[in-house]
Amino acid sequence: MNRFGIALLAVLVLDVFMVPARVGAEPGDRSHQALQARGRNGVVVSVSPEATAAGIEILKAGGNAVDAAIAVGFALAVTFPAAGNLAGGGFMMVYDPQSAQVYTVEYRETAPRAASYERMRGFTARSRGHLSVGVPGTVRGFALAHRRFGSLPWARLLEPAIRLAEEGFQVRAPLARSLNAILQHPEASAEMKRVYGRPDGRPWQAGDRLRLPDLANTLRLLAEHGPDAFYRGPIARLILEEMARGGGLITAEDLAGYRAHIRPPIRVRYRDYEVYGPPPPSSGGIVLGQMLKLVEPYALRKWGRWHPNTLHVMIEAMRRAYLDRARYLGDADFVHVPVRRLLSPGYLKRLSATIDLNRATPSDELGADILTGSESKCTTHFVVADRSGFAVSNTYTLQDSYGSLVVVKGGGFLLNNEMTDFNWTPGRTDRSGNIGTPANRLQPGKRMLSSQTPVIVLRDRKPFLLTGSPGGRTIINTSFQITLGVLEFGMSLRSAVDAPRVHHQWMPDRVLYERAEQLEQLRRALEARGHRLVPVRRIGDAHSAMIDPSSGLFIGEADRRIEGSALAF
Repeated sequence: MNRFGIALLAVLVLDVFMVPARVGAEPGDRSHQALQARGRNGVVVSVSPEATAAGIEILKAGGNAVDAAIAVGFALAVTFPAAGNLAGGGFMMVYDPQSAQVYTVEYRETAPRAASYERMRGFTARSRGHLSVGVPGTVRGFALAHRRFGSLPWARLLEPAIRLAEEGFQVRAPLARSLNAILQHPEASAEMKRVYGRPDGRPWQAGDRLRLPDLANTLRLLAEHGPDAFYRGPIARLILEEMARGGGLITAEDLAGYRAHIRPPIRVRYRDYEVYGPPPPSSGGIVLGQMLKLVEPYALRKWGRWHPNTLHVMIEAMRRAYLDRARYLGDADFVHVPVRRLLSPGYLKRLSATIDLNRATPSDELGADILTGSESKCTTHFVVADRSGFAVSNTYTLQDSYGSLVVVKGGGFLLNNEMTDFNWTPGRTDRSGNIGTPANRLQPGKRMLSSQTPVIVLRDRKPFLLTGSPGGRTIINTSFQITLGVLEFGMSLRSAVDAPRVHHQWMPDRVLYERAEQLEQLRRALEARGHRLVPVRRIGDAHSAMIDPSSGLFIGEADRRIEGSALAF
């Protein structure tokens, strides 16, 4: 990588993922944004004030939380282009009060039918461009959620996004920095520079107005003709023309054949709570469930949240669960994923017993059988709940920041680069974090493994906590620490979201930690047990909500680490 590439990468990493040395707002970035919200009718929390307002608009119009979540998702495609999308994919967790059940709407992207290691020789986990694009799932996923759970007309849910794209919205400092950096990327397409560049060619500044007329037209087509416009109609034709221009692999058959699914979620019981997360092709539900059950036998509450024993056990649980992720997890439609065994009480009891309270277990000791000689950090998460009892926790992404860096000509929307989430080092699983195990190897039509972990926690069979985060492989650990903070330590949601975070993913064998007083004080004790600690500026971006079981009050908390907005009424 040349010096420009290194400098650009540094800007993007610092701005989008590995974050502020302190947990808090940057001056001037959030002057008109609410990080906290309380209400008795509904709550919406997302990364974008405009998208959050879109969700509240739909709730006030009589829509339920699923309607509002769809409106938020479409609005984020306008106002948060680094991860909000039409042509990405994700997972929506839905609590349905009529059945008192939690469902997973899975809309992960798939590999084109023509994809193969031979045809994509030289492709890597860092690739961009047309060849990196998986078959998009977001529009089909939102349509499936609407068909199954929605109440307002489909077209009404797109109105806020259409208005934002057509009339424009005010650019805030984080988006200005992000756009200015990404538009200098050597792989940014000419169409991306035209659509997202400032009209006079100068750098974006806070207070500028961004209008996206091509995207407004695309959203109108979706509103008028439904999801088929994207997969079989005029929008599909634009995607196919873009594939032909850039040598992409997606065909008309790939688009027409794409299906989103409603899948049973992963469920584990922790203390008096039921914790739900997404199933494969997400690793989130299984890994989160494992970590909660691995730490449950230990006296965490007695020790306290910031005791060395507590952090040590949490890190050791992360290490073991992420090893199982590397070894077993992939698209269950293509490979056998031993879900029952991985979450069985006997297996987890034996695994928990391998934690030594006095010593960090070297990761290569645990995974020696699969060792031989990165997933995206720019995702976005939002939550919605309403007074009728519906609750939604949704995570979706383009993969890397701004996805493939390809904007569909005439369509005004970015394409994902999710093909990078397959294992691109088949047969090589190493200490640097490369995973080459069979479960997540590329196959035509297969869904790539994800770490997305939207979470719904029930108490007494009713929604209690909604959380999740972006951050690549750190996502699951962020959800784990917030869930544990509230359920085990009785922390307020604000305190749980604000608390500094750690991350271990089996390999590389190191603990990333946010610089904060609590963790700096524990560093020496953890290092004495054999942990290697590496400071980073930020881990995750966990916009979350709670429903107080005694009062019914909706509590929304936006994460201070990055832009965020919470509204309730």
